[in-house]
Amino acid sequence: MLVSAATFAANLPRDVLLVETGSSQYRFEVEVADDPAERAEGLMYRQSLADNAGMLFLYPQPQPVEFWMKNTPLSLDIVFVRADGTIARIAANTTPMSEDRIPSGEPVLAVLEVKAGIMQQLGIVAGDRLRNPKYFP
Repeated sequence: MLVSAATFAANLPRDVLLVETGSSQYRFEVEVADDPAERAEGLMYRQSLADNAGMLFLYPQPQPVEFWMKNTPLSLDIVFVRADGTIARIAANTTPMSEDRIPSGEPVLAVLEVKAGIMQQLGIVAGDRLRNPKYFP
């Protein structure tokens, strides 16, 4: 049975992530994709995304990962996150519908996808930290 993106997303757990910079803290409301099927679907087919919304992809252990934008009509910022919650790399303003691979560059425990340009707009850079006691110390 084929499940629509809206139905699929409605079934994902939701949580709050804080992103801390040197001088500020920003709150994101995220859907949590923590199994292979959820991670494979991601934000495909989404037509819109709020500025403070996103998807957090969690892995069972740190590992190198690759993302792509296949079937994703929105441009996104893809934020690769180490096990301690620090941002390893940000792939900003990704190309919608592209099948080009976007590598993490190192082992990561999580990936945060948000609307394109939000990381730059908020001044969030590699080395800043994500906070949520469930996922990061």
